[in-house]
Amino acid sequence: MAAVFRTCAHTGLKVHNQAERLIKVHAVAGVLSILFGGIAALLVLLTRWPAVHLLDPTNYYRALTFHGMNMLIFWIIFFEIAILYFAGPILLGSRVAWPRIGWVGFALMAAGSILIDVAILQGGADVMFTSYVPMRAVSHFYLGWILFAVGALLGVCNFFATLVVARAERTYEGSISLVTFGGATAAIIALVTLAHGAIIYIPTWLWSMGYVQNIDAGMYRLVFWGLGHPSQQINVTAMVAVWYLLATLTVGAIPVNEKVCRTAFLLYILFINLASAHHLLVDPQLSPAWKVWNTSYGMYLAVLASMVHGMTVPASVEVAQRRKGLSKGLFEWLAKAPWGNPSFAALVLSITLFGFMGGITGVTFGAEQVNIISHNTLRIPGHFHSTVVAGTTLAFMGLTYYVVPLIWRRAVVWPRLATFQAYAFGLGIMIFAGGMTTAGSYAVPRRHWDVQFANSIFQPPVEPAAYLFLGVMGIGGLLAVLGGALYVVITVVSVFFGKRIPDVAGAVPLAAVPQDTGKHTPISGTLVLVFVFLAAFIIYYFLNWKWLSDIWLVK
Repeated sequence: MAAVFRTCAHTGLKVHNQAERLIKVHAVAGVLSILFGGIAALLVLLTRWPAVHLLDPTNYYRALTFHGMNMLIFWIIFFEIAILYFAGPILLGSRVAWPRIGWVGFALMAAGSILIDVAILQGGADVMFTSYVPMRAVSHFYLGWILFAVGALLGVCNFFATLVVARAERTYEGSISLVTFGGATAAIIALVTLAHGAIIYIPTWLWSMGYVQNIDAGMYRLVFWGLGHPSQQINVTAMVAVWYLLATLTVGAIPVNEKVCRTAFLLYILFINLASAHHLLVDPQLSPAWKVWNTSYGMYLAVLASMVHGMTVPASVEVAQRRKGLSKGLFEWLAKAPWGNPSFAALVLSITLFGFMGGITGVTFGAEQVNIISHNTLRIPGHFHSTVVAGTTLAFMGLTYYVVPLIWRRAVVWPRLATFQAYAFGLGIMIFAGGMTTAGSYAVPRRHWDVQFANSIFQPPVEPAAYLFLGVMGIGGLLAVLGGALYVVITVVSVFFGKRIPDVAGAVPLAAVPQDTGKHTPISGTLVLVFVFLAAFIIYYFLNWKWLSDIWLVK
């Protein structure tokens, strides 16, 4: 069957009809997942907040499991596969290599997510996101994991096959775009990650049906964290690729040095999964040398990559703005940026919150010594809400406001409300994660249903300040839930009722934007922001070692 293409009036991109359809179904599944996960998030929030304490223990852990699966896995990975179908066939002007395989992969992912959600709602899988053995769920919970992982793997393989097709059919000139390169990096990490998921859940599925008598808990944890943490590293890599794309779409930015950016993506492939080690620091089967290497020297190379991206994306925005004449002082380029554009607002909030909150806390809590006093407290969920939610989810939300016109050919309804949505969600998550992380500094536990341990024989003291910051967490969480609900409403209404955008001839493709004016443009404003970030990093890192020294008294 011959490939059918159209030219997008919004971006000038050449769109293969099969890629368009696959993006649609994956994006819809992602939005449904964030809707379901958001409802569960509200229930968990109102239980974690001592002033409300809504759910009983059973329903709390059920809602927590449902929230974790839908947000950390389904929403993110469905959307990431949609991004791969965008970064491959659409950005390269190519056809999808294996359309039927793409649909099979989506069907497996959808079936797997439904099986998992049904198992949880039936009360057969109150095992939380990690589902550590010897806790046992019903068999179709593990079968759902296997189907979802295999389906996502098919989507990833389809992306790589499409790269081969695009190269063979010469649909682009020179090297692939930086966004496509970032997508390829995320896809490589996804191959390793999803393979771990399929590997660990096959014997666990057999164990749940009684065909395997025992699953070693240490082995399970080791292999699971080859899935559990790296799945968030797929998010980070895809998020960075979206940053570069949004910078181009919103202000016409061009990467300041593509070789450096691509090298940073390469460092992600080689080193980013080492951060998984911080989940295994108390496991006795792993040597101290392995733990030290993975939580320090090796991991810092991945940190270097994130710092490179954290500088090059804002720098590209600064250069683009200064070349438009916004070059007075250090920050005119930033002050007169398109802050009313919801995608630009989402881009800046995503970079800022991911860097100043998620990045700094991640490196600090990942260090072996500090990790021991932080890992089982609310500081860890505070950290990953700063990365996966404030970083990845917010970036994906910003991209949605371009995907709707590009793929559905509908204008986004209520643009001002969309801008408010980006700010509400970003600021809500900032307050929520800040309150959660600070409450964790007062040893508020990470997973326990009742931080006050009201009905326990042993009742550890809870500092009064912890209640204050749990209240801050609750208020920020409500604002973030409002922002998430608005995102779902705006997206759905835009898809069904937004003004139609007809395709027109003569649109200028993004690839035709001039790559360089031949004139050096300073990035002095970005350099100031980078040094502010480094100062914040040093201060927070030092404070954590100070707090650690207060606990480990030496006489």
